[in-house]
Amino acid sequence: MSLFSPHNHDSSITRKLSFGSLETVNMELDKEFDALPFGVDYGRLENGLVYYVKCNPKPRKRASLALAVKVGSILEEEDERGVAHIVEHLAFSATKKYTNHTIVKFLESIGAEFGPCQNAETSCDGTVYKLLIPIDKPELLSEAIQVLAEFSSEIRLSKDDLEKERGAVMEEYRDNRNADGRILDACWTLVMEGSKYADRLPIGLENVIKKVSPQTLKQFYQKWYHLSNMAVIAVGDFSDTKSVVELIKTNFGYKYSALEPPPIPHFKVPSHDDPRFSYFVEPEASESAVMIAYKMKADEMKTVKDYREKLVKSMFCMALNRRLFRISRRKDPPYFSCSVDSYDLVHNLKAYVMTSSCKEKGTLEALESMLIEIARIRLHGFSEREISVVRALKMSSIESAYLERDQMESSSLRHDYTEHFTNNKPIIGIEYEAQLQKSILPDILASEVSKFAEKLWTSCSCVILIVEPQAFAGIDDMKNIVMKINKLENKGSISPWDDEHIPEEIVNSMPNTGNIIEQREHANIGASELTLSNGMRVCYKCTDFFNDQVLFAGFSYGGLSELPESKYFSSSMGSTIAEEIGMFGHRPSVLIDMLAGKRVDVDIEISNYKRTFYGYCSPFYLETAFQLVYQLFTTKVTPDDEVIKRAMQVKEEAILARERDPYTSFSNRAREINHGNSYFFRPFGINELQKVNPVKACEYFNTCFKDPSTFTVVIIGKTDPTVAVPLILKYLGGIEKPPLPILHFNSDYIKGLPYEYPKSITREVVYSPMIEVQCMVRICFPIELKNGTMEEEIHYTGFLTKLLETKLLQLLRFKHGQIYNASVSESIDGDLPCLTGDICGDIRIDFSCDPKISLKLVDLALNEILRLREEGPSDQDVETILEIEQRAHENGLQENYYWLNQILSSYQSRIYSGDIGTSFKILNEGRSKVRESLTPLTMQSALQRIMAHRNQHTVVILMPQTSWFNRIKSFSQWTRQGIDMKILAAIAGFTVLALSLRRYSKQS
Repeated sequence: MSLFSPHNHDSSITRKLSFGSLETVNMELDKEFDALPFGVDYGRLENGLVYYVKCNPKPRKRASLALAVKVGSILEEEDERGVAHIVEHLAFSATKKYTNHTIVKFLESIGAEFGPCQNAETSCDGTVYKLLIPIDKPELLSEAIQVLAEFSSEIRLSKDDLEKERGAVMEEYRDNRNADGRILDACWTLVMEGSKYADRLPIGLENVIKKVSPQTLKQFYQKWYHLSNMAVIAVGDFSDTKSVVELIKTNFGYKYSALEPPPIPHFKVPSHDDPRFSYFVEPEASESAVMIAYKMKADEMKTVKDYREKLVKSMFCMALNRRLFRISRRKDPPYFSCSVDSYDLVHNLKAYVMTSSCKEKGTLEALESMLIEIARIRLHGFSEREISVVRALKMSSIESAYLERDQMESSSLRHDYTEHFTNNKPIIGIEYEAQLQKSILPDILASEVSKFAEKLWTSCSCVILIVEPQAFAGIDDMKNIVMKINKLENKGSISPWDDEHIPEEIVNSMPNTGNIIEQREHANIGASELTLSNGMRVCYKCTDFFNDQVLFAGFSYGGLSELPESKYFSSSMGSTIAEEIGMFGHRPSVLIDMLAGKRVDVDIEISNYKRTFYGYCSPFYLETAFQLVYQLFTTKVTPDDEVIKRAMQVKEEAILARERDPYTSFSNRAREINHGNSYFFRPFGINELQKVNPVKACEYFNTCFKDPSTFTVVIIGKTDPTVAVPLILKYLGGIEKPPLPILHFNSDYIKGLPYEYPKSITREVVYSPMIEVQCMVRICFPIELKNGTMEEEIHYTGFLTKLLETKLLQLLRFKHGQIYNASVSESIDGDLPCLTGDICGDIRIDFSCDPKISLKLVDLALNEILRLREEGPSDQDVETILEIEQRAHENGLQENYYWLNQILSSYQSRIYSGDIGTSFKILNEGRSKVRESLTPLTMQSALQRIMAHRNQHTVVILMPQTSWFNRIKSFSQWTRQGIDMKILAAIAGFTVLALSLRRYSKQS
């Protein structure tokens, strides 16, 4: 028996072995996998409940819990459509033990935030309740499992609970009735035609949401929610699994169903020989798009042969995607983007789905190109070189998973166990899976991968959907395209794929290695700082959070804010054009193959005040990452007519799509009211696009990443200094410093954006034409932070936004039940904390709602903020936001991203004066000082100080376009808020006059 068979794992040995030394073996293809999940305490109670318990140390002192229920919307009768989802909502509202949303209050009190899609989800075939909780106190795990036990059989489902939650569910329904939601509905109905699934999207029907009775909910709940249909999953930093299993038995073991549960029925989706077509006109569509879906039976995963076939299909998708990407980068491409992927749709059904986005009226051309590519593979197959590339990618992916097998997140393992319970997906252990892939992948040939195209005929349960904002073609045109490609294929008239030449080396000529001018150690953050001979500053911190992750970012001051209007629009397109041309010295379509199998990615951003490059890599590919950075600084991007045409075309289509979106006029007007009408804040429209000079765009980009002496680079992750430092000197230190400084800005003299914050109350309704009713509310409060206490004020502002979000959710969601979610965020003049002087910003509140009650909800929100100003928050409020912040901080300390951002912030802080360790210490002490001082009184004081002007805010509301009479009615509700009666009378008079003239013209 193999050392790494799932029945003979020796963890002490496998931890010592690297992926390279992992043995390959000859596997019997008919060998069956164990039906029991590997590496988890798994069992079933006498009452039928299944449990999975796993000790996992990441994140520390946390547990990821779930109650998985094999009950979804497919089990609903016609008058119950939406009931499964409503039951999920009401679980958090009240149970036998927990009433009045005390479950939500419990979660928030222990720092486990509650929010949309964070704690539960309902699909066609199941419902999953999820909790991520701290377990540093023994009673927290016990109570969290008790909450899951309440969900299993004790959801109250009373009339009052239902009435309070209808508005929230209805708002979630309304959020789904935008263009994307309507397209999804059309697609789903087409794919599932002939099956009950076609009419069972989980969100349900508006009429059911508004009128369903508590009795109907109870009948559904009592009929289907049985422990034999459920599993409890607990993955966390437990000392042992036995005690957790005992907690599950204590809370669930005594529960028994009064009646024998009915069997869960399975509904088939019928296959069909002829392709199904749909030409869907969506005036608000964000893009013109094509979808081709090939339905087939879901993969069984019982044997090694099944696993091998799964790898073949995955390699097919990867190889095809690389072709599709290259096509999208051609001159006059048939589409701007195109990809294929597999999706598990419902029980026992999956689909391979190709999707593309293209120019308006370009969907037929896109469809033809997509079908041709499948036919080309059937005729000529993939080349061995193409398959060697995807083989390297697959091997690289499993190597990374193997290296980080002891560092998997508990929530990821929880998902795997949920899939095992609901969909019978085997869990064989990452060590064994790595062995399988390492053994199988080298033997998979191009011919075998290509053969999968034989299952992608349009005559095999194929569905084709086109989405356009305006009709220009029809289903007959789509059918003609299919017949045309079939004829071409039958005649063999489709040429083979023309492969590109791929250079071997990223860097053609090696740089002259730099040297270290100064080295400093910062013990308080465990980081080393190097000043290189070209002036670049590099700070690196070695961590062991992940075995296969290194993060890095480099920044330099000076961005788009320095540009006059005459240069702004061209320069702001610089990075887009440079990316298309190839800012790393190679075209994107070539670079993807050069990087095949190398776990590395580098990107750039040119923002208002900074220029940044950032990325991640495996420690094994640190040299490749630094080579890309070197190429970024040494490549001169030269305009290419073909590439520029494509980039401008993509931008134009994005602008047109944005103009079709009903939310665009709302967001544009809100930005203008809150920030002013400077060219920095104006939307990038067709007029602005016409001002873009591609040559000037490239010239600006070429100056952005040129002078290494202006850049500070931070590197965090699993690095060995003896390996990393020589590479830093070779590639980062090897970037030549120009004779004269380029874009060399002092952080104290960066040009701030010309924000014009409102000085009084401004309220405005933006009316926008829309197909289905949508309403969005944005409330903004200008804020000002004083220079002397800036760092502390930033922390206070963060606590303040969390307080407002918590209180508004309690009020508008849980008390009045009229919204689904509310977000509160702060914007402190972009990333200006690096500057001297006071800075301004705003606190923004966003929520969607029924337009009929939008004004009422605005008043409720403003009154709640006024109450907090005058009375202050409660002790419990302060304890809650402190706990949420502390738990997020504890999680962050275990993440490379957290440390990267903290060290970058320390460099960019206005208190930085040359010593990063001191800057970090002061910032950390500032956080601690604010936390220690936070009480209801100091929170109230911060609210009054930061949001100093009670009569200084803006309210902008998006409303569906209606008649003038309805607008006047809405205006009348605002008179007490500052709308002048004379203005109202003038509007009314104008309307009467207009209607009189209209009446007269009809009579004439």
